[in-house]
Amino acid sequence: MQSLKITVLIAVGLLMGINTYAQQNNDPAAVSLKTLLNRVDQNAPTLLTDSAAIKIRRTQAAETHSNWLPNLRLSYQSDIGTNNNVAGPYFGFGIIPTDSKVRAESNTSAVSATVGVAALDWEIYNFGSYGAQNKVANSDIQVEQNQFANSRYQLRAYTIGNYLQLLRLHDLLGIQSLNIQRNAEILHSIQSLAKSGVRAGVDTSISEAELSKARLNYIELVNQQKQVQLQLSSVSGLPYQSIVPDTTAEMMLIGQSAVVQSLNPDTVNHPVINYYRSVYQNSLQRESMVKKSYNPKILLEAAAWGRGSSIDANDHFNSLSTGFGVDRSNYLVGIGVTYNLFDIRRRQLKLRTQKATTDYSLQKLSEQRQLLSISANQADVELETARQRLQEIPRQLKAANDGYRQKLSLYKSGLTDIIELNAALNILYRAETDLAQAKFAYSGALFQKAVTENQVNTVLNLLK
Repeated sequence: MQSLKITVLIAVGLLMGINTYAQQNNDPAAVSLKTLLNRVDQNAPTLLTDSAAIKIRRTQAAETHSNWLPNLRLSYQSDIGTNNNVAGPYFGFGIIPTDSKVRAESNTSAVSATVGVAALDWEIYNFGSYGAQNKVANSDIQVEQNQFANSRYQLRAYTIGNYLQLLRLHDLLGIQSLNIQRNAEILHSIQSLAKSGVRAGVDTSISEAELSKARLNYIELVNQQKQVQLQLSSVSGLPYQSIVPDTTAEMMLIGQSAVVQSLNPDTVNHPVINYYRSVYQNSLQRESMVKKSYNPKILLEAAAWGRGSSIDANDHFNSLSTGFGVDRSNYLVGIGVTYNLFDIRRRQLKLRTQKATTDYSLQKLSEQRQLLSISANQADVELETARQRLQEIPRQLKAANDGYRQKLSLYKSGLTDIIELNAALNILYRAETDLAQAKFAYSGALFQKAVTENQVNTVLNLLK
């Protein structure tokens, strides 16, 4: 592992010219990955939305916890009308006025009446249905909280990926800036040689075309960099121009690679696993609620009421004013049990549906565990491959740099042509970009491993 660090340091030493890119552009203070992630945690619109969803679940749970409260209804009315009833049964539909007295002859004289009622009905026991409802409500909160944690986990992975892209583009911009300088140097030499008649004018045209191509590539890389900065700005709230990566991060990670490879996966508190586990537990709680929601119910019923009427006990129709007020009062208290026999079938059908949902949730949990295991293995393979690339590329880079310098000297001496010089320059350019890509691949694989194994904070602590 020490040899990896040494070889990469050698390669970086060969690219010292790239650092002039940052200096020439007067970049503002770099934003560390840890700082950027903290801003994302505080300002990301997705997380703010998920946080509001948790509040909704909590208010719904508070509403569910009050389901045990009794109903106490107070009613009072004063009426004027007739009291002219006949005997006979009927089913009530809509509002049917009550009229209790039956007389031998029809009498449509107006009477007044008053009634006031206080009625209580309370489902005092339902064999665990209230408790099952509360457990489901609490489980809903847990699912929403784990959904928030999972969204935060996914967003942090997204942010890390874009931050590494910024580091890659920063390196490529530096390489492209150096490439422009080399092409400009070649063009200046050709122009001097062309004026003295040593070189043909066509070499000038070819060199100008290569210089223009390098500048166009630089413009495209700047555009890509701004696009990534804008994406990070949308989730962090930072102005996109201020999101400049800390270029020392890659070397710090390469230097600490042995520490990262020794990390153990955190499967106990992994956000993805916790979310799908809570969904599974929530489904189990719903099964229990279905079972208990069709249990018998024990009810407490109580009522107290008072009545007044302008008809006295001797069936005399008195003045209407005598009917306002309470003449008689009564109360009634009782306990009842209710159970719908057909609920047995309803419970079977609904429980069957809920069990299917539970089985699906269990399969999703198992699937996510497998995916995380596969992703961790892939990250290990990528990390090892990237490490091998970083060990080999310095040789390529040194050879390409030596070859270019030799070709440039030969060209200035008239011993080679512009085609061979450009070919050597392209080989050097490719070697430099290969190093940038290798650093990006190594950092990407390292963070893929950290994200998959829920060890991002551990890796971030390695970045001083």
